[in-house]
Amino acid sequence: MAVEVKVEETQAAEVVIPQEEPKKVAKENEKVVHSEEAVKVDDSVPKTVGKSSSYREESNFLSDLKEFEKKALINKDISLWGVPLLPSKGGEATDVVLLKLLRAREFKVNDALQMLENILQWRKENNIDSILEEDFGVDLASASYMNGTDKEGHPICYNICGVFENEELYKETFGTEEKRGKFLRWRFQLMEKGIQKLDLKPGGVTSLLQINDLKNSPAPSRKEIRIVLKQIVAALQDNYPEFVARNIFINVPFWFYALNALLSPFLTQRSKSKFVVARPAKVTETLLKYIPAEEVPIQYGGFKKENDYEFCGQDAVVSEVLVKAGSTATIEIPADEVGCTSTWELIVLGWEVNYKAEFVPTDEGSYTVIVQKSKKIVAQSQEGPLRNNFRNNEPGKLVLTVENTSSKKKRLLYRYKTK
Repeated sequence: MAVEVKVEETQAAEVVIPQEEPKKVAKENEKVVHSEEAVKVDDSVPKTVGKSSSYREESNFLSDLKEFEKKALINKDISLWGVPLLPSKGGEATDVVLLKLLRAREFKVNDALQMLENILQWRKENNIDSILEEDFGVDLASASYMNGTDKEGHPICYNICGVFENEELYKETFGTEEKRGKFLRWRFQLMEKGIQKLDLKPGGVTSLLQINDLKNSPAPSRKEIRIVLKQIVAALQDNYPEFVARNIFINVPFWFYALNALLSPFLTQRSKSKFVVARPAKVTETLLKYIPAEEVPIQYGGFKKENDYEFCGQDAVVSEVLVKAGSTATIEIPADEVGCTSTWELIVLGWEVNYKAEFVPTDEGSYTVIVQKSKKIVAQSQEGPLRNNFRNNEPGKLVLTVENTSSKKKRLLYRYKTK
């Protein structure tokens, strides 16, 4: 979707005029004179445009552009997020960036062009192109960070609002206008880092997934929070168009709806359509709709642990079984080689199940080994998945049994490896 503007130059050439056509020449000269007069009249128009309520379409001719507009047009180094904006220097990535602007303004071209101009001006005034080089310390590292990807490959940005429950950190971050400005710059830096992980090409991953954890978050009744929220929502929406695929709010308290009403006037309908809200009881279920179980952190009911070397690569992939109400599901782990160690993990959404694990030898004359006696599991909370291991002394298989005694179906998620 490249747009090229061709400027045709008029070249002067010596013309030999036959003497027998003086009248025709006179008429042509008369036309030129009238044309020049028309141009002079047009030159005076801009002086009155500012006072007129009527709209005058802007010219697309190079000769009619103002000096700063000409410089902007011929500046071949102009780019946004590392993508050249001129068709002659760009390519597919240019189309992707321009489409983001158009979609953000509902394909209203003039509005999209104005947005582009505003973004370039904002980035220049705030030195955004050099923000990646700035050091904001480690105090805010736990407040927002990038971690993993969703089912569609979008990098995930976690915003942990509960860290500001600490009054000292709250004052250090939001206590003054200067500190709030520093916080905003840090948040813009995180956004720029996230964009670096994207593939701004057709078919590539061109946006992020935002997870906003509101557990223990300071209420919006605090003045500083209201100020920062308005500033950050407006800045991200206006200067990073269509860079968020979905905004998921989890552990949502009751006051969230008041917060939503507060921010609603600053949000476009397109931004609102990307919101997903989950109360504490629905966090894991909601995240699993968009994120693979192996990428969901254990504190949110998933399998992902920091520095977990037991399950990585292909071993990290999670399988799922649906356990109907009042029924039992079994998982069999082959252990054909003697001396192998099998390790497994499992999660049941909502738990409230009976669980046991046994080793069944291939030799029918051998005894079954009880690895885990049957027990009722009510909840795992933030402890992560159930994990166990077993080393076999003879060929056989491990049998994991999950009994659902409730009246509702359960989702059983599991993974295992043998080495």
